[in-house]
Amino acid sequence: MENMEQFSEFHKKLSEMVVQMFEDKDLMKSFRDANYDLVLADPGIGGGEMLARLLKVPLVYNVRWTIQGEGHFVIAPSPLSYIPFTATELTDKMTFPQRVRNFLSYFTGLYTLAQITEPHYRPLVSRYFGPSVDYKQFVQDADIWLMRTDFIFDFPRPTMPNMVYIAGFQCKPPKPLPVDLEEFVQSSGDHGIIIMSLGTLIATLPEDITEDIAAAFALLPQKVLWRYTGKRPANLGNNTLLMDWLPQNDLLGHPKARAFVAHGGTNGVQEAIYHGVPIVGLPLVFDQPDNLSKISARGAAKIVDFATITRSTFADALRAVLYNSSYRETMQTLSRLHRDQPMKPLDRAVFWIEYCIRNRGAPHLKAESLKMSWFVYHSVDVIATLLTIALIFTFFCVFIVKSLCKMMCRVKKAKRE
Repeated sequence: MENMEQFSEFHKKLSEMVVQMFEDKDLMKSFRDANYDLVLADPGIGGGEMLARLLKVPLVYNVRWTIQGEGHFVIAPSPLSYIPFTATELTDKMTFPQRVRNFLSYFTGLYTLAQITEPHYRPLVSRYFGPSVDYKQFVQDADIWLMRTDFIFDFPRPTMPNMVYIAGFQCKPPKPLPVDLEEFVQSSGDHGIIIMSLGTLIATLPEDITEDIAAAFALLPQKVLWRYTGKRPANLGNNTLLMDWLPQNDLLGHPKARAFVAHGGTNGVQEAIYHGVPIVGLPLVFDQPDNLSKISARGAAKIVDFATITRSTFADALRAVLYNSSYRETMQTLSRLHRDQPMKPLDRAVFWIEYCIRNRGAPHLKAESLKMSWFVYHSVDVIATLLTIALIFTFFCVFIVKSLCKMMCRVKKAKRE
């Protein structure tokens, strides 16, 4: 409940910023005078689609999440029988109880998201574009969806013509490390290094968990580079280097990288896939448990629960990933599959952005289904009509048969008399 209130307050502030922007006549005039060709927006934050509509320019989303949920669930067919809903940590192979859970999670999740975002953004759509404008269709009306995922990371599922997959667009070959850092990495010998980072938002941890993690690292022969800005753990081993910041991509791409301890953010997971480094997952919030569960289901990650973590459970997870070759082999297979494509993800994104600019959008790639009500989309009206006709026909046939039977009974009775 507290998280819902925080997210609701976040979107409330964002909606107020959108109003301030739209009501600033000088700012809006400068936008129009600049004659922009396109709006590139993150649909996880409302406002970009409204700005594109006001400026009458094409809209491209850089997307995995929207204010209405994960991007695929917003515009693509999503059969709940094999497509796990966000945060369920399910796979595409579900038992009956899991499918029940997935079904209930889907509708609960949609209701929750609607309660968090719609009270703040729906009134803005009505205010600036009229009460007759459909809010959901308004959000769906992007020309191109640049999806920060792919089917190496995600489970195969239906997609749409205007969805372009750019997973790992930020990944690139490693650069040489600074001299002092390279010396530390080389000092690991054949054991190699472990990289640990919990992203830009989580730089410190509770003291007891920090001590357990440090103690587990100290048990290993590998060298450890740990992005951590909190109090230095009392039992930090000589093999562990604490850093305020580390060149994550360059370290993951180093030949001595053996494991990546990560919170499961999309960018970090995709960098690990790109460089073929197996993961020890410490999921915290948002989509992180779901992201790590996908890699774990493929056999390239080991997940440790923060609620029950101890130095022994963490050390066991590290040893499993370090010394069971299947984790590394699986992740390197995923890496080869990810890299085996005709165009780099970033180049693909640039092409489709420029495509929209050249052609003033891509309306020919938008499915008509986005304009349909749910009962038309699922042919409920057609099914109901056909069932009605079938019932009427059946009733008529039964009526005729009964009438004929009665008539024959009367004829037989008359003959007997």
